[in-house]
Amino acid sequence: MTTYVAFSQPQTSPFQFTATLDGNPYTVSVPWNLWGQRYYVYVQSLDGALICAVPRIPSPLGDTTINIVEGYFTTSTLVWREDNNQFEISP
Repeated sequence: MTTYVAFSQPQTSPFQFTATLDGNPYTVSVPWNLWGQRYYVYVQSLDGALICAVPRIPSPLGDTTINIVEGYFTTSTLVWREDNNQFEISP
């Protein structure tokens, strides 16, 4: 089952949500990086340990997906769809 999270750009703090990846809950935050001039995706365990920090790379709509957490999780994927402004979390 795929979970969809609509992205919104808050003014005072990074966008944040909880995602279940490989069966465990994680906090996902998406801050703007001023130096890189782009958003990054930070995945942290609930105790605050950083799992990964990767650029938010868009995937086009359709069958093509870029799993931005590939190599960090075994079965789960986290995909950013710029066309509809949302994250897709599977399974």
